[in-house]
Amino acid sequence: MGKKVIETVIIGAGPYGLSLAAHLSAMGAPFRIFGKPLETWRAHVPKGMLLKSDGFASNLSSPDPDSTLKVWCEARGKAYDDTAIPVPLADFLDYSAWFQQRYVPTLEDSQVVSLARAAHGGFTLWLDNGEMLQAARVVLAVGISWFKHMPDELRELPPSLVSHSYDHHDLAGFAGRKLLMLGAGSSAVDTAVLAREAGADVSLLARASQIHYHTPPDPDAVSWLKAIAHPSSGIGPGWRSFLCARAPRLFRRMPERLRLRATSRHLGPAPGWFMRGKLQGKTLLGHEIENIRPYQDGVLVTARNGDGGTAQILADHVIAATGYRPDLRRLPFLVSELREQIAHVRHTPHLSDYFETSAPGLYAVGPLAANAFGPLMRFMVGAEYAAPRLAAHLVKTAAKLRAVA
Repeated sequence: MGKKVIETVIIGAGPYGLSLAAHLSAMGAPFRIFGKPLETWRAHVPKGMLLKSDGFASNLSSPDPDSTLKVWCEARGKAYDDTAIPVPLADFLDYSAWFQQRYVPTLEDSQVVSLARAAHGGFTLWLDNGEMLQAARVVLAVGISWFKHMPDELRELPPSLVSHSYDHHDLAGFAGRKLLMLGAGSSAVDTAVLAREAGADVSLLARASQIHYHTPPDPDAVSWLKAIAHPSSGIGPGWRSFLCARAPRLFRRMPERLRLRATSRHLGPAPGWFMRGKLQGKTLLGHEIENIRPYQDGVLVTARNGDGGTAQILADHVIAATGYRPDLRRLPFLVSELREQIAHVRHTPHLSDYFETSAPGLYAVGPLAANAFGPLMRFMVGAEYAAPRLAAHLVKTAAKLRAVA
């Protein structure tokens, strides 16, 4: 007797994976989901951080109206506002743990180590516990874990001297050390501020000529005129953000050149409004790294500004808050034969209206889908669009397959 085929397997237990699982569960659809719940948020985001996303845009998605962060906070007497009160990381982690236990109790804390096309259709997966399983459809909800970007000039330095912001959760180990932060976005500023509070001597270096903080909410500025001229959305204010958040299917139909440009340029690095004024220490903006090398027990960085002037910084360690670049080639469990079947642009998959890749039955959501559906997919609020849409599609296609069988 052949091994039972699972209708849907979800790889990843971040906001997109858990949200999709919650919708499938509510619809009574069979599935299995693998991964450590919110691992990136729990182990790779600095302790004490405040979420950049507004409260109303920091939900995991479920059909249950009582599954929101707002309802969770109100039930526990925690301070909450849709826009005016930043969400503490600790509260979001507690909320996400509650969400997972209530709506996705079947989550399996195992990792997929191999995903391949099965000989007779569907997929074969191997888990790190040695289990082999067959699935009709697979959803890649892998988040950013595999995609941290390290600039070329830093890759030759040993890990003792340079790391990525993704590598740090507890910054107490930098107390008493000279730390150089690279970048001008949220990760750079948040990590720099929290490292300084932990006792580090922090400098910040960035190519950007200034740090663009988000605009703080102004309750007195609410009016019908502002709502028309500068509408709000889950990924930021303004018509461009509003359209990206409300019309991802329309975005997918834009010419590829325009989609790629909009995804890469819209909503660039920007710390939350609540971080303004907190960054202390030496700050060098508008500087490019000219040379970086080990020096004594640390790193010597030479940087040049647009006027040709140079500056040198000696640090014990460099943290590159240089973002993430989704790339199918960096998924270690995706066997090369399957990866080569996936049509792609800039190594992210071409996707259908329902997030299906050119390999039938293989889907991708979250950051891997951003070049297709736009910058909405870079944020957790994008799960509120992707999860119910994909869940309904998976249930509908499964019913068709059963009817044919």
